[in-house]
Formats: sequence, C-alpha cells, structure tokens
Amino acid sequence: MSTPNTALRAAEPGAPLPADAVPALPGAPHFAYRGGRLMADEVPLEDVAEAAGTPVFVYSRQAVLDAAEAYRTALAELPATICYAMKANGNGALLRSLATAGLGVDVVSAGEMKLALRAGFPASRIVFSGVGKTAAEIGEALDAGIAHLNVESEAELEAVAQVAAQRGKVAHILLRVNPDVAAATHEKIATGHKATKFGIALEHAPALYARAAADPWLEPIGIAAHIGSQIIDMSPYRTAFGRMAELVDALRGQGLTVTQVDLGGGIGIRYRDEPLPDLAAYGAIVREIFGHRDVEILIEPGRSLVGNAGVLLTRVIYVKKSGGKTFVVVDAAMNDLIRPTLYDAWHEIVPVHPAPGAPVVPVDVVGPVCETGDYLARNREMPEPVAGSLLAVMSAGAYAAVMASSYNARPLAPEVLVDGGRHAVVRRRPTMDEMTALEAVPDWLAPAPPQGDR
Repeated sequence: MSTPNTALRAAEPGAPLPADAVPALPGAPHFAYRGGRLMADEVPLEDVAEAAGTPVFVYSRQAVLDAAEAYRTALAELPATICYAMKANGNGALLRSLATAGLGVDVVSAGEMKLALRAGFPASRIVFSGVGKTAAEIGEALDAGIAHLNVESEAELEAVAQVAAQRGKVAHILLRVNPDVAAATHEKIATGHKATKFGIALEHAPALYARAAADPWLEPIGIAAHIGSQIIDMSPYRTAFGRMAELVDALRGQGLTVTQVDLGGGIGIRYRDEPLPDLAAYGAIVREIFGHRDVEILIEPGRSLVGNAGVLLTRVIYVKKSGGKTFVVVDAAMNDLIRPTLYDAWHEIVPVHPAPGAPVVPVDVVGPVCETGDYLARNREMPEPVAGSLLAVMSAGAYAAVMASSYNARPLAPEVLVDGGRHAVVRRRPTMDEMTALEAVPDWLAPAPPQGDR
C-alpha cells in the first residue's frame, strides 16, 4: 500500500497556492509556497539551486534563532542555560549565529570543542559530553577552560582525576546518570534506559559523587542525564526528571554540593504527521520539578533547533519505470542524507515548482549510489516529477550534512545559509583534488600511466 505525501496538494495553474490547498510544511513559516514556488524565507529555492548546484543543503538562520527563542520563552524565569547539541549540525555559520545569540554549546569530541571555540562560543559556555573521552581530549578541555565535563563512568572519573592532577587544574564535572527511562523513539537514539552505553546507574551515583568530592582535583557540581532524541511524549521527561530530582535531594542529604542539573536533549520535531511537541508543557515540567530546588538548569537541544530549519534540494535525473514500480532518480543520495536508510526515517519530499494537475502516483525516490539501500523515500505518493525538476527534502537541518560521506567518490553537498532575502554559500562543494588531498602513494608503487593510456 502506498503512503501519501501529506505536504502538498495541487492548485490552479499559475496561481499562488492557497493556504487550504497546501498544509504547512515542516519548517513553516520559514519554508513555504508563495506565488507557486517554494521559498526559504524571502529566497526562491530555485535561485539557490542555480547559484550552488544540486544537491545542496539550505538553512534558514531565522528559523534557528526563532527555535532558540522558543526555548527561552518556555523556560522563562528559570535559571536555565541552553547549550546547543552541536552533533546535530556543525556548520560554522550556524554555530556563529547561535554563539552570537548567547547560547552555550554541548560537544562530544575535541574536534567539536575546537569548532565551537572558533565559532565564538566562550569556553565558559562549553559542555563536553560523550562516553569515550580520551586522556588527550580531557587534557585539551581542561586547558581550554570549558565549563565542565559530563562524566559517564567510574573509569572516566579516574581518568579525569589523573589528567587534572597531571596538569594541576581542578576539573569541574557533572555526573551523567542513567535514569532507566525508556522513551518512545527509535532504538538507535534511545539513550536513557539501562541497556545502553550511556551514564551511571542511579544506585551507584551517590558513592561515585562522594568519591569525586573527596578528590582534590575534582569538583563535582551537579548531575546530568539524557534519555534520547526525537521524543514527542512528555511523560518520559517527567519520569526522568523526577528521578534526577530525588538524586539531587539524596546527594544534598549527604552534605554534598549540587548546583547544576543538565537535563539533556530537548523535544522532538514534526517530520510528518506527529503531534506537535508541546514546548510549553516541557517547560512546565521543568519548572514544577526543579523550580524550587535552587539549581541551575542546563538543556541541550539539537534537532529541535535546526532540524526543520533546513532542506536538501535535489534535481531529478531520470524517471524510470521497472518491475511495476516508478523510480525517481535524483542527484542526492544516501551519502548526503543517510537517515532514511539508517533509521527508516520519513522526510517529506515536495516539488519546488508544483505542477497543477500532475497525477499522484506511488514512487521510490532514489539516488545514484550503487546500493539498493540508497533511497530517500519508498512507496511515496506524490505528483510524478519530471526529469530536470527540483525537489525539496524537508526537515534536513539535523543529522543530515553532519552525517554525510563521500561514498562512491561523491563530493559533499554544499551548504547555503538564508537570512531574510539574502543567501550565501557557507560550505562549498569540494573539488576532486581537495577530496584526495590527504592521500599519498608510496614511492615503491609503480607510477600511474599517463591519462588516456590503457
């Protein structure tokens, strides 16, 4: 059975698409049809494709800033700091926009930390998470003077203490606990139940926190947790935050100092027809549980800041009918957007220029990569595209460009930032020489034959 594309219905030829004919796209109002064409804020997306080529990622700067402001509103009157989870999208222009807006940043590698510093985040607003920090990374973080490290195991705690002593620098840490809460999300992005690699079991946390407090080179200042990504239902948050609050009270009951609580990632986003996550309800839960506990709140939203602030533009190469199916072959592929094949993720795919009256048919939208798993959508009902037309893959601002590869020697797609009526390439497409610049051929190999020789 085919699956309907809920994002588009046809309009009269040449007329602006009326509001009742085109349901709000993911990312609206920053991505919307006006005058019969798809716009990113005030920029027609075909202009971006003409300037940068396809495939290309397009981000709305204002959409990101609006999403950050929504969190500030939801957490108003709380001592809360928003630390963008950089793993969602590490583009330098987006990072600079968020740093300038006063956000902090959550990083999971020394590389991300260096990018954050380069983008303008002060070290005092950088949080370093992750289960596998090396001694070298811990040392770099201490040397940079970041806010704190989120420690995820007893072994890591010992490593941090050792590196801190060697450098003569006290390490500020939060103990990341695992609240053992199963959230309704994809199993590969659920991080808060005890079967995952993340965090320290709640029952072990008090002893480990006390151990850290007794070490002259460690200063535990709070606890952290993260139960997963793309969570729509608020009830798992309530359960997890409640267990964290109980731990805060227990630690303080032992005479230990707890000044910060890191609540992990933010809410999910709408990719398809999910219920719109209620950020106000999320804020109300945080306020109810922690508002009277005299702790500084940290949250680490990633997807919900940038996910619906971006699209992937792609051009149709061929339309192929074979085996009773219609394949729409486009120039974007799984190396550009791996989420559909990795997570069975749904992304709305819509034409940049709708063709009124075009028949709606089930199609597979596939790329040129030599894998059967190279698809952006399967069995999707949509107006049948024609060769040369532009399609927009929605909700491609998070875990898209940042997870891309050069598989099949395909260059990484460029990234374009839109700001009102202007746009700029903020990461260009690399040349083949740049793609191979790190390679070397040992001198004991025979030289390559001249080009053209066989």
